[in-house]
Amino acid sequence: TQLKVRENIRNQDFMIIDSPGMIDSPVNYGGMVGNNSKDRSSTSSAIMDRGYDFQGVVRWMAERADVVLLFFDPDKPGTTGETLNILLHSLGGMDHKLLIVLNKADQFKKIHDFARAYGSLCWNLSKVIPRKDLPRIFTMCLPVASSTDGEAKSATTTEALDQRALADLHQTRDDVLAEVMKAPKRRIDNVITNLHDSVHLLLMHAVVAEDVRSRYSKRQWENRIQEGSSLILGIGLAGLGIHFNVALEFTGGLVVATMIGVGGMHWFNSSKLKDVEDQLTSIEELSASFQRTHPQEVSEADEFYSAIWARIRDQLRLSLWRTGLSDFPAVSKSDVSKLQNILDEEIPRLRRLASPSHHGSKR
Repeated sequence: TQLKVRENIRNQDFMIIDSPGMIDSPVNYGGMVGNNSKDRSSTSSAIMDRGYDFQGVVRWMAERADVVLLFFDPDKPGTTGETLNILLHSLGGMDHKLLIVLNKADQFKKIHDFARAYGSLCWNLSKVIPRKDLPRIFTMCLPVASSTDGEAKSATTTEALDQRALADLHQTRDDVLAEVMKAPKRRIDNVITNLHDSVHLLLMHAVVAEDVRSRYSKRQWENRIQEGSSLILGIGLAGLGIHFNVALEFTGGLVVATMIGVGGMHWFNSSKLKDVEDQLTSIEELSASFQRTHPQEVSEADEFYSAIWARIRDQLRLSLWRTGLSDFPAVSKSDVSKLQNILDEEIPRLRRLASPSHHGSKR
């Protein structure tokens, strides 16, 4: 992989990174693979077409960027598998700095062509953006070279659009350019937004994990109480037999039977406990734990919390599976309260300090 660096570009106080275009591959990426084995077997080779983890690189760059521009052309309005994968996995949770741009809109010769491309783009975006309302799509075009008579239009543009429509496209381009020029000023706000997002992820991870761990711990203690009660009962009966001078063969047999019974019960409970752990860490049970710990958000169909859950679900399951529910650390109520306090108090205070004019505070 080669990285080209261009110098003498007229920009100040910020850096522009232009990533490669999306590959129009027939393979569905990122968990969107078909059911047949042929699609699944070709996934790994398709991901390695570039020779590096393109999805991971985009995620790494986007996390450190202050403005992310995602360009779509009229001929491919979000229809590539890699584009949908990037939106779903690499740019998830970055709505605050993501600008979606439908470029080269002056190439449309008929309004029908524009409507079809715009509708196709909205349809594809709706499959990977978990929101009721789609974000704004900036419809713009690139400026054309001025002709000899001073008018900025080409033969194709004149044939396709009138001056009013062309002026609207140029105005949208100015809006996009203005957002890009705000990048240095948005740096602090993006850092705070990233903190807000990370705390939300950590809080939901902790709450759901603690719910799963506590249910497993409850079952574990029920088994221990059952085994301990059986052991105490058997030994107690043996002790009463000795006290009342019952035959030693009977009391000894009772002790042996108690030990064997408790041992068998422990083996049976351990095997069942393993099944309980597998069940609790399944996607269905984790989703049930999310609904149980966030009843208000679920009843209100809160898209923000649903999007957060979609982002942490697989990582949470992997974390619980690797650590094991018996060894997973408990999350105290004070820890949850501290995280909630960061969201309710500390982050709003940081926003007021970072932008006092917007929140009515003074330095």
